[in-house]
Amino acid sequence: MTLRQLYFTRFGFAIAWAALVLVTGADRLGPATVALLVLYPAVDVAAAIVDARRAAPRKTRLLYANVAISTLAAIGLAVACASGIPAVLRVWGAWAIVAGLVQLFVALGRRAMGGQWAMILSGGLSVLAGTSFLLAAGADDPALTNVAGYATVGGIFFLVSALRLRREAVIEPSVEATAERVRNA
Repeated sequence: MTLRQLYFTRFGFAIAWAALVLVTGADRLGPATVALLVLYPAVDVAAAIVDARRAAPRKTRLLYANVAISTLAAIGLAVACASGIPAVLRVWGAWAIVAGLVQLFVALGRRAMGGQWAMILSGGLSVLAGTSFLLAAGADDPALTNVAGYATVGGIFFLVSALRLRREAVIEPSVEATAERVRNA
């Protein structure tokens, strides 16, 4: 899978996920909403694993850190759902901050591939959004509407990056793929 294909997939998932959160109820934690809340970081785990498996070995440390962070987020969200929306927003906010920093650093390392300015911007905005979720947790009537908006904006950034990447750009060529290209040159 190319990085471009992964980004298109992440875009589609984010948009569908946000719509489902709004339809199932952003103001309450019913079973469908709880499942969706846990699913989002779980998909992030899967995407980071796909990305890491295709990346050059020396470039996977942050991707595997993201796997750990998003796994903890999924578990934390499952637990937080029992305590209500404010607890969910606190966990989501902390995850958005840390995962945003990871995304920012991964994208900075991939600048030469092109199309990464949107991921750099997305990582930085994720940090700001995470802070806003932490603050929103203390509001009088907190809701998950902004979480759906966060996923939508993130999905749009994935789409922009996918459109800006070269079609042939793989996630990051492995050592074997690079050696093969050199032999065939």
